[in-house]
Amino acid sequence: MKTYLRILSFAKPYRRYIPQYLVYASLSILFGLLNLTLLIPLFEVLFNKVDETALVEMQNAPDFSLSADYVIKTFNYYFLSIVKTRGKVGALAFVCGIIVLSVFLSNLFRYVSGLTLAKIRASTIQKLRMRIFNQVSRLHLGYFSNERKGDIMSRMTNDVQEVENSVVNSLKVAFRDPATIIGYFAVLLLMSPQLTVFVLLVLVLSGVIISQINKRLKKKATESQESLGRIVGILDEVLSGMRIVKAFNARQLVENTFEKEVNHYARTNVAMARKQELASPTSEFLGVTVVAGILLFGGILVLNNDSSLSASEFITYIIIFSQMLNPARSITNSISSIQRGLASGERIFRIIDTERQIVEKNDALPLPDFEREIRFENISFAYEDELVLQDINLTLKKGKTIALVGPSGGGKSTLADLLPRFYDPTEGTIYLDDVALDTYQITSLRQHMGIVTQESILFNDTIFNNITFGKPDATEEEVTKAAKIANAHDFIMETPQQYQTEVGERGSKLSGGQRQRISIARAVLKNPAILILDEATSALDSESERLVQEALAHLMQNRTSLVIAHRLSTIQHADEIVVVQQGKIVERGNHLELVEKNGLYRKLTQMQAV
Repeated sequence: MKTYLRILSFAKPYRRYIPQYLVYASLSILFGLLNLTLLIPLFEVLFNKVDETALVEMQNAPDFSLSADYVIKTFNYYFLSIVKTRGKVGALAFVCGIIVLSVFLSNLFRYVSGLTLAKIRASTIQKLRMRIFNQVSRLHLGYFSNERKGDIMSRMTNDVQEVENSVVNSLKVAFRDPATIIGYFAVLLLMSPQLTVFVLLVLVLSGVIISQINKRLKKKATESQESLGRIVGILDEVLSGMRIVKAFNARQLVENTFEKEVNHYARTNVAMARKQELASPTSEFLGVTVVAGILLFGGILVLNNDSSLSASEFITYIIIFSQMLNPARSITNSISSIQRGLASGERIFRIIDTERQIVEKNDALPLPDFEREIRFENISFAYEDELVLQDINLTLKKGKTIALVGPSGGGKSTLADLLPRFYDPTEGTIYLDDVALDTYQITSLRQHMGIVTQESILFNDTIFNNITFGKPDATEEEVTKAAKIANAHDFIMETPQQYQTEVGERGSKLSGGQRQRISIARAVLKNPAILILDEATSALDSESERLVQEALAHLMQNRTSLVIAHRLSTIQHADEIVVVQQGKIVERGNHLELVEKNGLYRKLTQMQAV
């Protein structure tokens, strides 16, 4: 229930539609009841079951009052007048006309209430989707290392869709169907309290049986959605790595993996269907059984004259009760469906409730300019229990270049990721111009930084829009200038639509060197004061590396740069080279000083010279 109410809380901003929905749904129910109650006077007049006292009373127009009794007496008065003037056939036509009008109005208001509910549903799901997306975009990078990307995507798409299909669609069950049943019960109770109490007892017993079926659904529903998330994850990995799959003849392996998960998903859904599909026929069977019980119990009362109901009223009673079966069945089916939606809702809320590890202070300040230095003071960092950095002390002066080198897995990229606050250190403080880094607004801090990584992250858009990704208001002249600095302009002009050429998913239509130069152009356009280069040339061929290295040289001019490199030849002119091994700084100095020390750096340079 807590999850259900929490999902519905996303509809709170749209509560202005709820009074409209309640009014329209209530009118639909009211006119629906009117259709059936009109049958009583019709049956009694047609079958000559109206006694003399009632006939005399029906001949007098009632005094006005705000009550159901006034409405009934007024209808009876006009009904009897028509019987007198036009006969029973005319009365029959009159009642049928009113029934048709009543049915039309009932369905009209049902339609309008459905449209109103659709607005609430669409707005609620829109808000839920945006809440998940905003949360995911704010989570720290470590979250995406621990979670399968496909499962996250499944929660944002399939699970949200399941919530819409089951939980939000059940909003009508939350009012219209229960209100319909309550309204019908009220009429039945007025007609025969004795018979209605019997009906109520039988329905409660039926409800207990149905609820036992529904209780078993939620566990299987959760298992089904988690399996679907794994299927999406496998698809994402296989489609992204199709080149490797084919190169290693691993098609059969991935097919087996995919088939195993698909089979598990199918078995889970079949097990869930056994219970879910049982709910509706069970409900229908119990409903018909109740009707049969009413016919037997009520019929005996009427035949023995032990009931206040006349024969025509009893027939109407049966008809009214039969109309309760559809909303009752709708509630049963919705409750079954809701179990699946609640399982999806819980998976969604696990993302929404994930604690953000990178939090901006309420009084965080904008960073006006970077003026002097960045200082890492006694920095340590751990992924959960794994210590990655230990007691790092490092100063990066404005306009200088520091290169981080060392064996893979030593913590170089993690150290660089602390600067734009992708992570926060577990111990120590990073200062920017003698002010702690977390004092500044995150967006303001990152606005002063440009990042070029080993993997060129391009979006399935035009070259122009990829370059302006961090500065969408850039002019065409600014983009062209940035591309020229990045050695990208010439190859861009050779593409079919030049700057409007689509790069494909992840830039697949471009070579590695071309993608990297567009990434550099993006950083050039941003014109950052602080530059972070994470192995920006390690995955390129010699010609591409030369072009990219020239572009990086242009980019680094008069900027403060933190460079991570495996190819030591690219960082020999750095102002300081810091050698990081197993999370610690083991050597530092310029190229010549480190070569003379005969330590790890010299060993690395000799290995690459071979």
